Amino acid sequence: MLLFAHKEMVRDLLLGFIQERWVADLDMSSLEKVSESFVSDDLRSRHNDVIWRVRWRGRWVYLYLMLEFQSTVDYFMAVRLLSYIGLLYQDLIRRGEVERGGALPLVLPIVLYNGQRRWRAPTGLRGLFGRMPASFAPYVPLYRFVLLDEGRLSEEDFPVGRNVVAAVFRMERSGSPEELLGAVRLLVSWLREPEQETLRHGIIEWLHRRGESLDPSLDWQRIHSLEEADTMLEDRIKEWKAQYRREGLQEGRQEGRQEGRQEGSTIEARLILSRLLARRFGALPTEVRERLDQAPLEQLEDWIDRFYDAGSLEQVFH
Repeated sequence: MLLFAHKEMVRDLLLGFIQERWVADLDMSSLEKVSESFVSDDLRSRHNDVIWRVRWRGRWVYLYLMLEFQSTVDYFMAVRLLSYIGLLYQDLIRRGEVERGGALPLVLPIVLYNGQRRWRAPTGLRGLFGRMPASFAPYVPLYRFVLLDEGRLSEEDFPVGRNVVAAVFRMERSGSPEELLGAVRLLVSWLREPEQETLRHGIIEWLHRRGESLDPSLDWQRIHSLEEADTMLEDRIKEWKAQYRREGLQEGRQEGRQEGRQEGSTIEARLILSRLLARRFGALPTEVRERLDQAPLEQLEDWIDRFYDAGSLEQVFH
């Protein structure tokens, strides 16, 4: 949660990913992190949670951010969050932040989940109770939390323009060194101002902790700036492309010799490309195999060049 100890990250999270009309009425200049001394030991022990507050039409809205690093989905997350929010309200009352007879502040619970499995647990407490008599419904708490399942975000879910949280999410969900490098370069271009130094440092600390899950072949502990991460990833991509080309040529030549076709450059290119495509994208569809069988040498060589920068099978052939 080091990243969301920064005001800019929380602001970009709200503006970019909370699709509610009332967000436009938030006074972002009032956004402030709730001090650990403000809350009880029970909440202070929640190391993965961060609490912020921001003004909405003259009253405070509290943001309870929970980051789930677990590989499995907590089916009873709604119950856990309800207990933490109850503790927060108790702390507010204990400190005199809520006057007797006054209105409780609003609390928006947000769960950031980056596990591999899709989130399938209820995001509302009511969904955990199952069937009940209609007359019993008024006695059951009505409460939901905002779920951001990073692995299931579509391109349409990402905000247009500058958003630091979006770049971090893109790093988390990157499927290739090229995608990871693209996200890092967005951060390099967006975080240039001196006052953003603490946020840059926070992202580097986050990469030290999370980098192995992004690309285990790199020594993330060696980087001390976003520019160094950019250079390291660029070198990694060059090495990766050269390795793929060497392995593809070697395997293609071996298969060509085995079939007695050393003289056929077209056959060799087809074998190389087929092997590369299958290794990265899995079994090839029938229509792709047919296109490979019919393509001349020049076209095959063009597709091989495209392969090294493509993020999908479609990008190779279009």
